[in-house]
Amino acid sequence: MSYQINFNEPPIGKNSLKYIEEAINNKKISGDGEFTRRCHEWLEQETDAVKCLLTTSCTHALDMSAILCGLDESAEVIMPSYTFTSTANAFVLRGAKIVFVDIRPDTMNINEKLIEEAITPRTKAIVCVHYAGVSCEMDTILAIAARHGLMVIEDAAQGIMSSYHGKPLGAIGDLGCLSFHETKNFSMGEGGALLFREDKLVQSAEIIREKGTDRARFFRGDVDKYTWQDHGSSYLPSELNAAYLMGQLEMAAEITANRMKSWQQYYQGLTELSEAGYISLPYIPTHCSHNAHMFYLKTKGLAERSALIAHLRNAGILSVFHYIPLHDAPAGKRFGRFHGIDRYTTVESERLLRLPLYYQLKAEQVEYIIEKVRDFYLG
Repeated sequence: MSYQINFNEPPIGKNSLKYIEEAINNKKISGDGEFTRRCHEWLEQETDAVKCLLTTSCTHALDMSAILCGLDESAEVIMPSYTFTSTANAFVLRGAKIVFVDIRPDTMNINEKLIEEAITPRTKAIVCVHYAGVSCEMDTILAIAARHGLMVIEDAAQGIMSSYHGKPLGAIGDLGCLSFHETKNFSMGEGGALLFREDKLVQSAEIIREKGTDRARFFRGDVDKYTWQDHGSSYLPSELNAAYLMGQLEMAAEITANRMKSWQQYYQGLTELSEAGYISLPYIPTHCSHNAHMFYLKTKGLAERSALIAHLRNAGILSVFHYIPLHDAPAGKRFGRFHGIDRYTTVESERLLRLPLYYQLKAEQVEYIIEKVRDFYLG
């Protein structure tokens, strides 16, 4: 079915096609060329990371994080169940057991107050997922990790241009993973990045990313030849992808402001329904800034959400639900366990509905969507 208003339309930078042509003319289209370098520099400056490495996906950035954690089959990793499969798969592939913890109903992030009681002698890492670009409570999580000697990995797939107490998401924990999938604020089709708060893991990460070789050191002139050093794979995106992305990164402020304008229009236009108790709207803690990655609302429950999705579809609007909790999936039951009570993860996931939001979504389109949501509740 074709929709009058799509859920997502991937962004394109004003110079993206020009930069792709430049990459082709440079006769360098494999990874780690000029445009990769420019993306690295931009992301390091934007996030305060000591190092950034572009990857072929956020999934692969998470895979690299799991390898860098040094996990084995005795390890446990704590994370929310309300996330995408990649968050868990990265650690399952290293043999770790996943320990799921309940979320907060206000931000849909992991409940930081439940993490410590889920820690066992086998726990090696805590994975924070910054849902909708709104930060987890990182000060509390970092303090817990320090007490127990644990790694902290930020799944900041949705978090570029967001911050916590003024600190950019992605370089607050030990490692941070960004996504540049076509559904994200900035896109290279498929792609991601791995961020480092400190440089102690950078050299190991470069080896993992370069098929287990020290090729990066060779090209810097640190060694006179490169050889197989450790396990690894091919996690470098092509220069064509990096060129496409760079055209958006240089427009980051414009793209973010445009998305924020749509987000604020949704919020203001739906506040009346929220105040009347029909729906719930997103909550942004005062110490967090977000990036308008998504706009969601919450209905009373699953049946009402399904009816609203159908109502919007009939009006030519594609709206979607989001994650199915991992702990209740077949693989989640095999590879993990839920610690404590699932008080909010399932029930809140069944209420959440995402409305269209993308760069250059028109104000009149947002107004039309608001009108159709109001029609559903008010007739």
